[in-house]
Amino acid sequence: MGKKRTKTRNRRGLQVITLCISTALVLILLGMVVFSVLTARNLSAYVKENLTVTMMLAEDMTNPEAQKLCKDLQKRPYINQLTFISKEQALKEQTLAMGTDPSEFLGMNPFVGSIELQLQADYANSDSLKWISKELKANPKVNEITYPQDLMDSVNRNLNKINLTLLVLAVLLTIVSFSLINNSIRLGVYAQRFSIHTMKLVGASWGVIRKPFLRRSVLIGVAAALIAILVLAGGVYALYTYEPDVLVVITWQAMAVTAGAVLVFGMLITLLCAYFSVNKFLKMTAGELYKI
Repeated sequence: MGKKRTKTRNRRGLQVITLCISTALVLILLGMVVFSVLTARNLSAYVKENLTVTMMLAEDMTNPEAQKLCKDLQKRPYINQLTFISKEQALKEQTLAMGTDPSEFLGMNPFVGSIELQLQADYANSDSLKWISKELKANPKVNEITYPQDLMDSVNRNLNKINLTLLVLAVLLTIVSFSLINNSIRLGVYAQRFSIHTMKLVGASWGVIRKPFLRRSVLIGVAAALIAILVLAGGVYALYTYEPDVLVVITWQAMAVTAGAVLVFGMLITLLCAYFSVNKFLKMTAGELYKI
């Protein structure tokens, strides 16, 4: 008798471990998709904010006037950061690039001052740049506004496709995850279907019968989520050691949201699956239990 109980406990313990591991694997996949969606958004913002809009200043604009203009521009909501390049600095950079000083044979500095602007990500699109360019050109000391419109349109178009693909993948994976975890939990409840029926016969309410199954499922969900979070954290650390600059797009906020989503999803999905699985067997008669 003792050996039989030991085998039963070992079998149930193995079922719990198997369910925990299978749930953790599914949560790892789901966490990777959530993490990819968040980092794709950060990558989108990073790329957009590194596209440069160049303001070519009038030849007679002095450096103090340009500095004053820069201070005024920094107050605009669409400016992320800016860099002022004076005539002298432009000449120095071109002399270094060409290996010769063009002012020596021209007798003058052929370059004009400019201001390089990096916009906020929400404004880095063609529609916003039309009215931004118009607003900047209203200054009589601004000669021209240039920006890589084709590149900007291409970046926005490709990033939108990536975001849409990741969103569809997240939805599909959520459905698949629910199905896989639901089947795993249902198998665990199935093994105890006769115990459920016995508790019904002795007058236990459905809530009392469900309680231990729900509690165990939540604990399994938490354990699986923690395993998944540790695996994902290990992957991020390995990526960081390989390429430290990856932290530009992989932020602590993204990692925290991913960990929270994995934990909540792990608890919620195991709880729901256990609830529906137990209810299914609670509704069955003894004859139906033997037929499945």
